[in-house]
Amino acid sequence: MSLMGSYKLKCPECGKYLDDLHQLKCGIHNGLLRAEYDAVRMNIKDTEGVFKFFDWLPVASVIETKAAPVVFMNEQMNRELGLKDLWIAFTGYYPERKAFALSCSFKEMEALPTMARMRDAKRGTIVVASAGNTGRAFAHTSNASGIGSLIVVPERSADRIWVPEDNGCAKLVTVKGDYADAIALSERISSSEGFVPEGGARNIARRDGMGTVMLESAITMKKIPDHYFQAVGSGTGAIAAWETSMRLIGDGRFGTGLPELHLSQNEPFAPMKDAWSGGRRNLTEEDTENAEKRISDVYADVLTNRKPPYSIAGGVFDAMTACGGVMYGITSEEAKDAEKFWMEHEHAVPDPAASVALASLMRAVKENRIKKNGIVLLNMTGGGQNLIPKGCMNRLSVSVALDPNMPDEELMRAIHE
Repeated sequence: MSLMGSYKLKCPECGKYLDDLHQLKCGIHNGLLRAEYDAVRMNIKDTEGVFKFFDWLPVASVIETKAAPVVFMNEQMNRELGLKDLWIAFTGYYPERKAFALSCSFKEMEALPTMARMRDAKRGTIVVASAGNTGRAFAHTSNASGIGSLIVVPERSADRIWVPEDNGCAKLVTVKGDYADAIALSERISSSEGFVPEGGARNIARRDGMGTVMLESAITMKKIPDHYFQAVGSGTGAIAAWETSMRLIGDGRFGTGLPELHLSQNEPFAPMKDAWSGGRRNLTEEDTENAEKRISDVYADVLTNRKPPYSIAGGVFDAMTACGGVMYGITSEEAKDAEKFWMEHEHAVPDPAASVALASLMRAVKENRIKKNGIVLLNMTGGGQNLIPKGCMNRLSVSVALDPNMPDEELMRAIHE
């Protein structure tokens, strides 16, 4: 099945359509490119998993999977929070709720279309930088699809990269340092022949893959939510929620208003929250000063991106400006309290980032920041490791351990050994 003509790649700054559907930049402007799909209305394919949204994913082929977001209501949680229309989007492993993402992460929704798109392009081994969840999702998808990948993570995150089966398609590289060091090293590797950067927030497959949470929610709730809650590290998921909501408005069946964004970061490292609260489009050195120490004190370290797509055209600042909303700085104690609250009502242990999101909802309710009768969507971006079948959590062995300061020649020799 070939549908490469099912979308165009457009620069939202100048309106130019790009000839190469795999470009990451316009060439003139630096903003985030967007996919413009031929299908104006959302069509659901008769298939399992995330690729049922094929018409609104930038792919020409699919990867067989059962993984997709699920959306449900917990009436007891609604009552205890004093809400009438709270819906939960859960992307992880939770068979009781028909959630089957074996990586236990929202990031699997990014990895699946990204890997399918890379396979369509036939451009080389994809290089992915991660603090944990993204790397695990891409490693799992790489092995499941047979598509080669290089997963670059900080040394302390290596034990988070596990897969149901290891067939050698995913190679794990560790880096001395933190997530920022992993990103920098992955950029150096992907600039060499035979390797391709996955693109981060610039990759439309990642953003539109995450946008399937909003698509599934629209199907279930029959409407775009009034309020959308999510914890953010890069903020790419929030950008995806904004972009997907615009497509749903264009569909005409789900309402005409954008959702108010309620985004949260884990104190004491919350650079986007600090910038937004200060009314600033640009992050400052003060927002990320003493980053290493502050990052070591957070509960959800996957939320600690030092260089998020906040200021860039089409990025988090623009999403917040278009949708309106609030950014929260959530303490680790608040996140842990929220996790306890969740476990009183559900059985899948949440990812720490998901607990941060729930904590922001609990604070928003306490501070009367949301309409009690409004439709609220809480994006629980991962969880369920406690429910994974025995034998499906096989730690990926480290192929090579690198120093971020090693010379390029030495780096390339180590990667190719």
